[in-house]
Amino acid sequence: MPYDLSKPDPNVVLHLLEAFRRSKTMFSAVSLGIFDSLESQPATAATLAGELGVNCDALERLLDACVGLQLLSRQGELYHNTPTASTYLSAQSPSRMTGYIKYSDDVLWKLWANLEDAIREGTNRWEQTFGGYGPLFSSSNFFRSPEAMREFLMGMHGQGLVSSPQVVAALDLSRYHRLVDLGGATGHLAIAACLRYPDLQAVVFDQPQTVELARQVVHTSSVSDRINVIAGDFFVDELPDADLYALVRIIHDWSEAKVLTLLGRLFERLPPDGAVLIAEKLLNEEKNGPPWAQMQNLGMLLYTEGKERTLAEYKALLEHVGFSSVRGIVTPSPLDVILAVKREP
Repeated sequence: MPYDLSKPDPNVVLHLLEAFRRSKTMFSAVSLGIFDSLESQPATAATLAGELGVNCDALERLLDACVGLQLLSRQGELYHNTPTASTYLSAQSPSRMTGYIKYSDDVLWKLWANLEDAIREGTNRWEQTFGGYGPLFSSSNFFRSPEAMREFLMGMHGQGLVSSPQVVAALDLSRYHRLVDLGGATGHLAIAACLRYPDLQAVVFDQPQTVELARQVVHTSSVSDRINVIAGDFFVDELPDADLYALVRIIHDWSEAKVLTLLGRLFERLPPDGAVLIAEKLLNEEKNGPPWAQMQNLGMLLYTEGKERTLAEYKALLEHVGFSSVRGIVTPSPLDVILAVKREP
């Protein structure tokens, strides 16, 4: 039956009504190990059901749904991973996002179920959702085991492999000589920067529990001789010398007071004409888009004490502590770029 043309197109509502089902389909296929099994070799639903210990009819429905989502292909009775699934959804891939996908399923999915209460109270939902609340990014919230920590970081690494090359290419950074990536996780930004700028030296600075993985990832890169990994807390420990500090997916986690404290530390530490590079997804000045940033903004309410911002809001924060020449660049990647310079008085 055709839609009533006198009424607005309902497809926006219909799409949103089923959007969560698409996410959960991918989450479940990753959690069950479907893409890992098919990466070894294509299989029928019956063979895969026996291997995974699940109901064959139910599994076939899930496999066919993954075909519809272009995560799998089907040739006769055999299911195959698509190149997208092999690259991002298989545990064997160095570009995998599976850690963050599993974290989204196990943790974020549950937090989003309490969005209404977050709106009512204006606070994150850790205590309501999980019955306890520790410091942000502590083991009680994020890293519940060494393996969970590793897979989460590797999931973020997969995202970083997509965004970091575009972040370091958005502006000409060739005049900087020493980059320190604060909260640099696996070092994907430092690696991308050193690959693009052959005279650059870099430091990955992050919490002690993350630096061993960072060293392993950096060691496998062709620029490992120009990257050092140092453990520390960027709010309290002495910061390594740099003429360019990077904050990738960091600022949006924290309250305005903590952001100003951190930016103030960087300003004091930088030499004249040094700069800070911030990578976050920018909201439009009218805050009417883009949807990725808007959804992330709600996510920050649920998970953290921070928020997403417009370029004007970042500019106000940066200028408050003394930075100037603030520039913002929108990229096609999940992250945009803000660069601010410490000028001579």
